[in-house]
Amino acid sequence: MNQTHTAPARALGDFDRHGFTVLSGAITSTERRDALRAAQHLLASDLTSGRDRGADGKDGFRGVVALDDAFLRLIANPAVLEPVTDLLGTNLHLLSSHLIALPAIPEGAARSIRTPQRPGWHRDMFGVADDLGPGNVPRLAIKAALYLTDPGPRAGITMFLPGSHQRTDPVTVPSGSIDPPGAVTPDLGPQDAVLFENRTWHAGGLNTGNGPRIALMLQYGYRWLAPVDDPAPALLARDDLSDIERQLLGARDRHRDGSLAKGAGGKALLRWQQDRTPLPAR
Repeated sequence: MNQTHTAPARALGDFDRHGFTVLSGAITSTERRDALRAAQHLLASDLTSGRDRGADGKDGFRGVVALDDAFLRLIANPAVLEPVTDLLGTNLHLLSSHLIALPAIPEGAARSIRTPQRPGWHRDMFGVADDLGPGNVPRLAIKAALYLTDPGPRAGITMFLPGSHQRTDPVTVPSGSIDPPGAVTPDLGPQDAVLFENRTWHAGGLNTGNGPRIALMLQYGYRWLAPVDDPAPALLARDDLSDIERQLLGARDRHRDGSLAKGAGGKALLRWQQDRTPLPAR
């Protein structure tokens, strides 16, 4: 965490208005290359633990920070954590690290999802709206989407409906269409990231390119929310983690002797944020 980034106030304002924003140059070319190599290795393997396969050849893994250090090194990225903590506060941990590979399907070829019958638009955090009511869902978590393969116009980058985080009714797609009116695809460079919150309606784009679209989704949320990924106690047992990495991986509220220490597991990000220069009002 030695590197310092300042999240532009405009990006935070865009996030408040639209429910998502683009962070330019959020990862280095080396980080992206290493993560892509790790992703390709996992996807070519026979590993089934955490495997997430779906319709139309979709492949991926949940909990990938426990599967390769190339992913683990990305969770405490200051370019991402600065806007995330400005928007959510510091009492956070990592809810999910999700590797998603969408195969290329030629334009006009048969699909079983992202069709007029199954347009695929959704909000994250399944069940929250059912439990709390659609109009009562707060901002609980933010995802950072990092695209490890070319994010060009045919790559199937995630689409978003601007302002949909403020809606209390479901998004509707016109008959015969696959996207709601006003849906957009962000214009991304290879080292950019997209931040979006749990209430923002989104869907995978149509990958009609020359190869799979491989993305890493890192979701940060409040420490009192249960993680989506399976527990990985071996990670916290490592002695080469920073305090911030330990918090994000689920450090408990304990003293060294195991006794209770209220809030201790969430102090690392708070100390880090207090050392930062405040951003101007947006």
